[in-house]
Amino acid sequence: MPGATTAAIVDSRRCTQHSEGPATVLAIGTANPENIILQDDFADYYFGLTKSKHLTELKDKMKRICHKSGIEKRYIHLNAEIIRAHPEIIDKHVPSLETRVDIVATEVPKLAESAARKAIAEWGRPATDITHLIFSTYSGCRAPSADLQLAALQLAKEIAENNRGARVLVACSELTLICFSTPDESKIVGHGLFGDGAGAVIVGADPSADGEHPLFEMVSASQTMIPGTEHALGMQATSSGIDFHLSIQVPTLIKDNIHQCLLDAFRSVGNTDPNWNDLFWAVHPGGRAILDNIEDKLQLQPWKLAASRQVLSEYGNMSGATIAFVLDELRRRREKEEDMQQQPEWGVLLAFGPGVTIETIVLRNPLSRGLKEN
Repeated sequence: MPGATTAAIVDSRRCTQHSEGPATVLAIGTANPENIILQDDFADYYFGLTKSKHLTELKDKMKRICHKSGIEKRYIHLNAEIIRAHPEIIDKHVPSLETRVDIVATEVPKLAESAARKAIAEWGRPATDITHLIFSTYSGCRAPSADLQLAALQLAKEIAENNRGARVLVACSELTLICFSTPDESKIVGHGLFGDGAGAVIVGADPSADGEHPLFEMVSASQTMIPGTEHALGMQATSSGIDFHLSIQVPTLIKDNIHQCLLDAFRSVGNTDPNWNDLFWAVHPGGRAILDNIEDKLQLQPWKLAASRQVLSEYGNMSGATIAFVLDELRRRREKEEDMQQQPEWGVLLAFGPGVTIETIVLRNPLSRGLKEN
C-alpha cells in the first residue's frame, strides 16, 4: 500500500526532526548603558533634565515613590547631552517621535549585541552555530509589551523542540527614551520604576556532551489574559513618543489571578497539588508591589523571590529584558550553594504585560534532576 508507506516515511521524518528532550536555557548574557542614576538622586535628575524644578509638589511625590520602590539604582541611556542635541524630547508641543526612533534604532541593537556576545561567549560555541534569531523590543514602536522576552522564550522553546539541533538566540533590548516625557501626574510612577537594559538567552534541546551546560529546562509554557483589563496596562504611539499607561490596579489584578494561572500551568505537567515553597522562582520584577503581592498570595518564604528583588534593586524594571537578568541572578545564587541535593528540582518563570497578560513557563533544574536520577 503506497499510501501507508508514504505516511510511515513522513512520520519517521517528523520523529527525526523533533528533539528528544525539552528546550533548555544554555547560556545567558546581559548588558546596560554606562549611565547610572542612583534612585535617591533620580528626582533631581529627572526634574532637572526636563527643566521642571518648579514643580515642587510633583517632585516630592517622585521622591516618595523612589524611596518606596525597592530600587537602589538604574541604568538610563538618556542624559543632558542628548537633551541639548534634541530639545524637542522635553517639549510636548513639538513632535519628537522620529527623533526618538532614530536614536533607539542605533542604540537598541547595540545594547542587544553586547548581551548576545556575552551569551555566545558563555555558550562556548561559534556564533555561526546559531540557527535561529528572535529579537524583541517595544522601544522601536513595533511591539508594545512588557513580557516580550518571556513570549520570545516560548517561541524559542517551540523552535528548539521541533527542529533537532536548533540553537536559538533570543535577545530583548529596551530603552526608556522612547517613553520619556515631562512630569505628569499620571506617568510619574512609571518614570520612577523603569530602566534600560538588554538580555540574551541561548535556547536548545538535547545539550551536547562537548561543552554545553544546561541551566534551566523549559518544560511547558502558557499564557493567560485577564478579561476586562485592557485599560490597566498599555502603550500607544504618539507624535511625542510612546505614551505608557500603568494603572495602580495592576499589582492587585495579578494577585487576584496568579494562583489559578499557576495551578493550570502545573496541572499541565501532572502536578495537581504543588507546594509553592518547594519551587525556585524567576519572577519579572514589575515593581515592589507586584512581588509583595505574589509573595503574600502564595505564602512564599521571604527568600523565594530574592533573585527578583535583587534585580529590581540593581536595575529597576527593564521591561521584557528583565527576565534574563533574573535568570542570571538565580543561576549565580544556585552556583554558590554547596549542597546541590537541596536545590529545588522544579521552578517557575513569570512575566506580566498588556492585556493584562500573565505568561508562565514551568522550569526544571537539570542538575537537581540528574542527581535524583543517579
